[in-house]
Amino acid sequence: MGGAHAHSHDHDRDLRQADPGPLVRSLLVAVMVLTAVATLAGLWWLWPDGDRVGSVPFYAEGVSAVDATVTKVGEPCPVLVVDPDQLEAPAVERPRGCDELRVEPLVGPEEGATVRVQATPEASRAGIEPGDTVRVFRIPGVDEAVYAYAGVVRHGSLLVLAVVAAVVILAVARWRGLLAMVGLAFAAGVGWWFLLPGLVEGKPGLWVALVAASAILYVVLYLAHGVSLRTSVALAGTLLGVSVTALIGGWGVGSARLSGLGGEAGEALLLQAGDLPFRDLLLAAVVIAGIGVLNDVTITQASSVWELRAAGPSASRLDLFRRGMRIGRDHIASTIYTIVFAYAGTALSLLALVSLYDRPLGDLLLDEGVAAEVVRTLASTIGLVLAVPITTFLAVLVVRGPEKAEVEA
Repeated sequence: MGGAHAHSHDHDRDLRQADPGPLVRSLLVAVMVLTAVATLAGLWWLWPDGDRVGSVPFYAEGVSAVDATVTKVGEPCPVLVVDPDQLEAPAVERPRGCDELRVEPLVGPEEGATVRVQATPEASRAGIEPGDTVRVFRIPGVDEAVYAYAGVVRHGSLLVLAVVAAVVILAVARWRGLLAMVGLAFAAGVGWWFLLPGLVEGKPGLWVALVAASAILYVVLYLAHGVSLRTSVALAGTLLGVSVTALIGGWGVGSARLSGLGGEAGEALLLQAGDLPFRDLLLAAVVIAGIGVLNDVTITQASSVWELRAAGPSASRLDLFRRGMRIGRDHIASTIYTIVFAYAGTALSLLALVSLYDRPLGDLLLDEGVAAEVVRTLASTIGLVLAVPITTFLAVLVVRGPEKAEVEA
């Protein structure tokens, strides 16, 4: 009996000491290396030729853009409000000079002279004052050139805002903040030199977006958080979440019969490059939109599991998973708010316009622009929610095992 009892103790101890961590860690490293190689191969295979970028002239022949100083601002023109019960719009007298700017071009034949520019309602309500700098189009004419409003030259104020943001980030986050900004610059480079040219050249939109997302995530995560198993877990969880988002987004785009042409930009793109796969563009937008929130959630989940292990060295892996998921559920709730409110903020003008009409709320989904945002938001949300248990499970397997107490013979 004593031998059997001792054998039972030894068997139980062997089971408790069995740790899948080393095997899982080796598999994780191998998968991360293979995925990195696949990403590099995808960059090489899908790298755009660049022939189509910049191929469409923005200005008509002879038209040039010049900066000008505002000398006088006209009053905004009255807004025409049409009563839906009236068959004809009421006549509204437009005061002379309304929505008009008087400017002095800084270069060109009319340099220093005062010219009239008919501005847009946006410009006349933007608070433009004498002394501001605007950009205008100079259109040659038979007798004299005509000038048209292009936009406010606001580079200076935006540069100041960017510098302040960078200083705040460096002051609070310090070294990690600097690395995050370097990673953001890399992401912008991937978007400008790979993603956008690849899409406008008609490369497979889904694969271009997935390769771009993978390249960005590898650099951003390892740069900001260091090369470690913890970061690798977060990266693996993010890549899986992006894949889920792409699958759900692809189904949503097809099921909702979205064309990818919603909004003015889509219509303009159709005129300039009608042969592009516009559904692929929309699906690529779904993938790219999911990167930010997924990155935030997965790195938090991986870090939470490591910190929970440090606080509870003897906790079982099941206990770690349960505690990690409690943290993850709170994070899911707050991040869903972030996704929805971010869209509501960008579409506030559209939502305000919609609220004016006597129209069923469900009819909003007839507008492709609104429906596309709904698909994008819901696909990102599903990918986000599923990434939490995936990342937590991976982290629990990879983190070091529980400390074992000595077992009496």
